Amino acid sequence: KGEQIEGADVIVTSSAIGPGNPEVSAASQVSIPVIPRAEMLAELMRLKYSIAVAGAHGKTTTTSIIASVLAKGDLDPTVVIGGKLKSIGSNALLGQGNFIVAEADESDGSFLKYSPAIAVVTNIDKEHLDYYKDINAIKEVFLSFIDRIPFYGLAVLCLDNESVQEIIPRIKKRYTTYGMSSQADFQAKNVLIDGLTSTYTIYHHGKSLGEIALNLPGIHNVYNSLASIAVGLELDIPFDVIRKALGTLQGVQRRLEIKGEAKGIIVVDDYGHHPTEIKTTLQAAKESWPERRLVVIFQPHRYTRTKALFDDFTRAFYQSDYLVILPIYPAGEKMIEGVDSRVLCEEIAAHGHKETVFMEGHEKAVAFLSKELKENDILLTLGAGDVWKAGMSLLEFLKKKTVRKKKKQNAHR
Repeated sequence: KGEQIEGADVIVTSSAIGPGNPEVSAASQVSIPVIPRAEMLAELMRLKYSIAVAGAHGKTTTTSIIASVLAKGDLDPTVVIGGKLKSIGSNALLGQGNFIVAEADESDGSFLKYSPAIAVVTNIDKEHLDYYKDINAIKEVFLSFIDRIPFYGLAVLCLDNESVQEIIPRIKKRYTTYGMSSQADFQAKNVLIDGLTSTYTIYHHGKSLGEIALNLPGIHNVYNSLASIAVGLELDIPFDVIRKALGTLQGVQRRLEIKGEAKGIIVVDDYGHHPTEIKTTLQAAKESWPERRLVVIFQPHRYTRTKALFDDFTRAFYQSDYLVILPIYPAGEKMIEGVDSRVLCEEIAAHGHKETVFMEGHEKAVAFLSKELKENDILLTLGAGDVWKAGMSLLEFLKKKTVRKKKKQNAHR
């Protein structure tokens, strides 16, 4: 609404906001400056010791973990993040310390405006192919990002990612690596995933630093925490302080977030919308609830992404026991002929998934699953759009309904 800009000195827009936005149009009419988020964030980062977290996947959670480590170390950081931190219920925090931790968005190359003292790269993958030509173009932009680190800075890199491995010989700035590989500077060994928590031993240059008990599920969060340990030690935060921070994490909203439980069915929501993220999330869900049937509602996000990664999507869902596909969430994009959730559903089935079905919208999916779900199931809503609404509707329905016991369930369709 245009009237919402009243009293504003400047308007900051994300990459998802177009020129036709009512607030942007109203600001232009009264000469209020309108600047991109990346430009504003770059200015804020100039004023403090900055840590920027980039990568195709894991940026938000890694940023939140690093912020928690700095906060536990009494550095009182300013935090700018892509998802809401459960601990504060917001995606931003204004700290009084001399540090800023920010999520760096590579989707349109705008993270090249930043010159962070520490640059974290969680991974490099085929993503945002509507902007980048191919994976090689993505590698080049990450190299440029790392090259913006000052001479005294540090790049923190995930060595287990193949594309990161490929750019390392060309990196000219100081860097350190993390991963499960024995070649990583920071290595996790003896990893144990136990329900919604994880434990491992952290080694630095082959020397054990101690045990880590991580209050987050999944192997992907072990990787995310390794990055935070590397950053924390670079900032001279004592290891015991880092360890305590990792043991008390509350996580980020829409990242394998338990929304509620009713009639023995747990409803979980996750933002994952890229094939790599989907595989990681499904693996984490299976590790967290190994004895339960995993029922997934997936909502593809953007026509361009669905088209570019179509083949990868067809092989991303094998760890789901039952899969419901919703129509594509356009996120402002126009339809692309031939790019359709029905076709995706058919191809997923053709690639060997025995329990997959297309549903034309939230209401039909809720009605269908209200009869299909049974006691002990995990219902996971997956996608970057509004698929979470279907999960919440089902949760409310389940609270009012008597659910069939597993032994009474008919054979699958």
